Amino acid sequence: MLEGAGHEVTLTGQEDEARTEAEFADVLVVDLTTDTIDGIMLVDSMAAGGELRGHRTLGFYSHVETDVPDRARDAGFDLVVPRSRMAREGAQLVEGLMTDGGG
Repeated sequence: MLEGAGHEVTLTGQEDEARTEAEFADVLVVDLTTDTIDGIMLVDSMAAGGELRGHRTLGFYSHVETDVPDRARDAGFDLVVPRSRMAREGAQLVEGLMTDGGG
């Protein structure tokens, strides 16, 4: 969906790859339900280390994981949405973060 809207997308499945690719991204989009990367811990540590300066973050989660949105916001995510909203509005959410910082 993001590529279809004209965004360049790089998928990563490892934390070190995500850190490296995030350097070149305007928006870091993180699936908060994957088992391969702890997205909340990743963004928390990147924010603490100053690695996210100038970069926006968008996390999406399964609606049944009710604790995830608050934990993600506490970790420093700019926007956290349910997977269903990401599926419907993902490109618009990314564009909103890129232009005015909101979604």
